[in-house]
Amino acid sequence: MSAHFSRRIENWNTALASMKGQLVTCLTDWQMAKSPVRAAGVPHPYWPRDLSIPGYVANDRSMHEILSFLFSVSGLFLLSTWVLTGRKWARDGRGQEFGVARRLAICWFAVCGFIHGVIEGWFSLYYDVIPSDQSFLSQLWKEYSRGDSRYVIADNFTVCMETVTAWFWGPLSLWTVFAFLANKPCRFVLQLMVSLGQLYGAVLYFYTEHRDGYSHSQMGHPLYFWFYFVFMNILWIIIPLVLILDAWRHLQQAQTHTDLAQKEKTN
Repeated sequence: MSAHFSRRIENWNTALASMKGQLVTCLTDWQMAKSPVRAAGVPHPYWPRDLSIPGYVANDRSMHEILSFLFSVSGLFLLSTWVLTGRKWARDGRGQEFGVARRLAICWFAVCGFIHGVIEGWFSLYYDVIPSDQSFLSQLWKEYSRGDSRYVIADNFTVCMETVTAWFWGPLSLWTVFAFLANKPCRFVLQLMVSLGQLYGAVLYFYTEHRDGYSHSQMGHPLYFWFYFVFMNILWIIIPLVLILDAWRHLQQAQTHTDLAQKEKTN
């Protein structure tokens, strides 16, 4: 009887040890899912959780510092351009003052010149060292990567797309501002070119992440997903669409006028 009782106690101990092991495993898995530390032990706050980021160094600047810089400088470009377009010498093709919509469009291109040329230009040059770099703009990209971790792993698409954006649409955005202020004949052609390029890049940006199952962000997070990933990028779909239609209308009118002038000349 004593031997039978001992075997039962031994079986209970084995069962308890097994249950304890399963519980520890479950707790470990849960902690890894909730913690910003990936399985290999390298601390980072990015998704997916098993993402490998060799040499990653956490930001020493706060989110508020980074966002304050971005929106302050963007606001400065917008305000400066708004004042500039309201000067007496700033006139449209008919010799009249710019309307509110046209002034806002010019301000948009000025802000795009800053964001494309400086912010995205930095990424195009230093994408390979951003995870370990503590320069202010590198930290800005590490903060934004919490909404799209493709930027912190130098994903091929983002590197190619941002390089084209920085070195083509950045300078062309500033040229568009100058073309409108100087009333150049190419102003609506430039508006159409830049807006088409922005729209194309933004559509590919969203579509490639959609095909990846939105795995590079914390799906549904109010700041990182909805504000960083969705809102800050969907602007480059909505506004370029409006500006493409605006450029289309003006270019169509110009072509119609040219055709009529040619007909009158031949007659």
